[in-house]
Amino acid sequence: MPRSLTLLLLLSTTAFAKDRVATIRERRLPDLTALVQKAGLSYPLDEVYLRAFKKERVLEVWGGKKGQPLVKVTTFPFCAASGELGPKRREGDLQVPEGLYEVTEFNPSSNFHLSMKVGYPNASDTVRGEKGMLGGLIYLHGDCASVGCIAITDEPIEAVYVLARDAKLRPIRFDIFPSRLDQGVAEKLEPAVHRAFWKELEPAYTQFEARHRPAHFRVDGKSGAYRIDSEARAGR
Repeated sequence: MPRSLTLLLLLSTTAFAKDRVATIRERRLPDLTALVQKAGLSYPLDEVYLRAFKKERVLEVWGGKKGQPLVKVTTFPFCAASGELGPKRREGDLQVPEGLYEVTEFNPSSNFHLSMKVGYPNASDTVRGEKGMLGGLIYLHGDCASVGCIAITDEPIEAVYVLARDAKLRPIRFDIFPSRLDQGVAEKLEPAVHRAFWKELEPAYTQFEARHRPAHFRVDGKSGAYRIDSEARAGR
């Protein structure tokens, strides 16, 4: 294919994607504005924080002003999520990742209506996963199918996509937990082999419950373990 034609097709596809998102935004803006206002906030949000729980099969959307305690804006049920409780460690294991992530890409041309890429593999996954076989392409998306992704159907993904895309601050933090990690829960979840890992994530869950700010963390370069900042500064 001639280079000029390839460039033209690329530009046309990009323009179509922008128009598509603009159409969705125009259609959804009144109800999203009302939703944000009901939470005591104003549109567009400064910050958006996403929190998913695999056992409960729910996605929470939080928002607020820069550096301030966040407010829950809405909750959506999963439509589909493959695998079982436990982190993703290699390509093809069908697992939805678990850990502390960021949204790294907004895809308006997704085959699953709209999608937002989860930053898997992160620094922890890279150390702990199967070298050279980590996989990727993990998304939060619409439709109702999953091979390691979280699906929330079309209307919910429109809401999350537009709320996050219009948020003033980046990055968008996206934490994925096996379950709500209230005290003692991590020691009871199955399979037991992952309990030590879940105990690492527990402080991030607990701090957010107490302060409504994503926990600041680092990853141990040798073990890949999450180290949660006890002061719970704004999430990185």
